Amino acid sequence: MAEYLVTFAAGASYGLTTVIVGQPLDTIKVRMQGLPSASKLPSYKVAGDLFAKEGIAGLYRGGVPLFFGGSLMRSAQFGVSGATNAWLVEKYGPAEHTFGIFDWQVIVAGAAGGMSRGLIEIPTDYFKTRRQVEQKWNIKQVFDGTGVTLARNTVLYAGFMVYIDLAKQLCRSGHVPAILMTDDKQNLSPFPKGAICANMAWLTVWPADVIKTQRQSGNYATKSTFQLLKDNIKTGRLYRGVLPGLVRSTIANGSSMVVYEYVATTLTKKFDLERTDLA
Repeated sequence: MAEYLVTFAAGASYGLTTVIVGQPLDTIKVRMQGLPSASKLPSYKVAGDLFAKEGIAGLYRGGVPLFFGGSLMRSAQFGVSGATNAWLVEKYGPAEHTFGIFDWQVIVAGAAGGMSRGLIEIPTDYFKTRRQVEQKWNIKQVFDGTGVTLARNTVLYAGFMVYIDLAKQLCRSGHVPAILMTDDKQNLSPFPKGAICANMAWLTVWPADVIKTQRQSGNYATKSTFQLLKDNIKTGRLYRGVLPGLVRSTIANGSSMVVYEYVATTLTKKFDLERTDLA
């Protein structure tokens, strides 16, 4: 139990850091995706207009619900994935990598972590998104976009864990520049690990993120998920907001992974435990 609590605590620190560092760029991304008046503007114009109107406070729109919910959902994703992986290893033993690449236990554990994050993120992200696109919230609409949010998060976090596992394999085989690796050459160092693996995972699910934002924004209430998918394909907006989104992901997830590793390592040593997380 103590091992799992350490993972949850480290995950919470990851979530809080992500909000503090990455919220301004997230607001720009969400407005580009879910605010009709900003749907055709470049990211710098969206940022400039919002800053001119509201200053720094405007860039942190929606930060309060995410500040509290973010720590919980990140601790859930890391904690549940770590616990699931530990249970799978205990029950089935360490898995062989299929085709020498994919570990099915990592995929299953990552999907479980993503699903648990999604269950918490649905209401949290709803309130955040409504604030960012300047729409009033309605308690009856809190679960708008539930399906696409759960699907996105399941694939997103499973992908994140898979990319972390692949990074470990590449490091150990000597295919990664030494400057990006830990001293023992067994893994990426924290900042590039968080930044690179998170960016790869986000690119994998970006179209779902665009549709999720639109469903939660309230500005496309008359359209189903499938209709939004068709519209975004037709208009070429499936990767709308990807530039500020990836810049945010690089800075926020890189910084957050540094904090995560520090907290996880410090608490593990303090309580004389073994790490059970996948990161």
